[in-house]
Amino acid sequence: MITFPRRRRHRRSAPLALGVSCTAVLSLLPSSALAAPPDPGAAAAPAGTEQLVAAHLARIKNRPAALRAFFRALPKGADLHNHLSGAASTELLIKLAGDGRLCIDNRTTTAKPGPCGPGTRPAVQARTDRAFHRRILRAWSMQDFSSASGESGHDHFFAAFGKFGAVTWPNGGKLLADVANSAARQNQFYLETMLTPASESGKKLADRVGYHADLRRMHRLLTSGGRLDQLVREAGRETDANQAQFRKAAGCGTARPGPGCRLPVRYISQVSRGASPQRVFTQMAIGMRLTERDRRFVAVNLVQPEDEENALRNYRLHMRMLDYLHGVYPRAHITLHAGELVPGLVKPEDLRFHINEAVRTGHAERIGHGVDVAHEDNAPALLRTMARRNIAVEVPFTSNRQILGVTAADHPFPLYRRYGVPVVLATDDPGISRSDISRDYQYAAAAYGLRYGELKNLARASLEHAFLPGRGLWGERGNGRRAYELSGPCRSERPGQGLPRTACARFLAKNQKAALEWRQEVAYARFEHRVLHTRH
Repeated sequence: MITFPRRRRHRRSAPLALGVSCTAVLSLLPSSALAAPPDPGAAAAPAGTEQLVAAHLARIKNRPAALRAFFRALPKGADLHNHLSGAASTELLIKLAGDGRLCIDNRTTTAKPGPCGPGTRPAVQARTDRAFHRRILRAWSMQDFSSASGESGHDHFFAAFGKFGAVTWPNGGKLLADVANSAARQNQFYLETMLTPASESGKKLADRVGYHADLRRMHRLLTSGGRLDQLVREAGRETDANQAQFRKAAGCGTARPGPGCRLPVRYISQVSRGASPQRVFTQMAIGMRLTERDRRFVAVNLVQPEDEENALRNYRLHMRMLDYLHGVYPRAHITLHAGELVPGLVKPEDLRFHINEAVRTGHAERIGHGVDVAHEDNAPALLRTMARRNIAVEVPFTSNRQILGVTAADHPFPLYRRYGVPVVLATDDPGISRSDISRDYQYAAAAYGLRYGELKNLARASLEHAFLPGRGLWGERGNGRRAYELSGPCRSERPGQGLPRTACARFLAKNQKAALEWRQEVAYARFEHRVLHTRH
């Protein structure tokens, strides 16, 4: 089954990963995953293994098929920046539109509820009409996109969400099965995906309460009479239903479960930054209250285009809202889309403060995109602050290229690394992008000349900066940077070379983050053995 922790309706105790015992947590780590490389009698990897694998990667750099296979098999940590509706494959969305008897508007290609009237076609016809299927596919994703049409990549990308919205809302569990299976097949070990809990009820409550400049008063009005708690319970019921739908779609508990059934998943509550201030504040409050009461939810994030009119006008207000609510819900994590902007998309003054505000006022623990960082006021001080506070940047190379046209030397990826800011790779919306995390790792290696060890550290960083309970495996060095040297009870262990000893096993049982990091290190031992065993 998918490894959600049990739902808690009241204040959380100190969380454990999958229960209270070593056996429960180490169900993530069966003996086959804890022990040596998979080949019977295989010798432990030699001391220079990493260098040998790096040399192998250099030798195959001009062999596309071999490169693709290498990066697909490479263990790739966690996906921390993933929008559920935009992550599911477009083919699945088209199929679900047919299953739901939806109609496709002939002019806009937007899915609508049936019955189908003039100007629409039944979505189910896409199963037999390949030209119709292709037209929907292109409208709902970046497939075959060209700016020669007069539409920008930015506009086409964001418009897709509205076109298939009627498909996604009743099918959250089916989408999750597709996304979780894909992540597991890409050799990832954890997923944080974004959705909007209690969306319609939240809008209604926000509109009843209205906007109040006194944020304390607005929060008091939202919570009075238990109204906000009702929405938290509603969100919990939605999640229960989605989990049940997920289990059925993924085949969990059957003889042939999907690979996503064993993938630990948590949710991030989306906040629609283009909405009215009262709706934005209400969604923030729902998400943060939910995070403190239901362990399936870990954080809040602001979504929608950062250059949208209301998003720009109210950006500083949104950060003040987060600042206030952080004081009310201090255990709720915050990760923020910030700096998903480039010159020409917005006025120069709008490039100067978004990441600064997210870090200094909005309490962001991770930054999504962060593309315009070089344009921020006093960018060096900002970068040093992010490094000192260990604030990671979530980098989705594919969507940065498609939405903003930013690639290679124009991307701040090397700048963040130069200042010691933690960087993690992410997919963003791989369904719309028609991409996957393996391609982004391969792009990072090619565009920036990353060696194999650097790729491993990107994957390690993604688990280290996940909002997982417990401590991690790794020690620290100056400014909180991770050295990726085993510490604590596991410091003398060799993942992949036998079972962990008692003290380390107990540590893994109490710390889900460490348990997943251990699982990845064992996967690296297997991967490296396999590469060196087959390279000749």
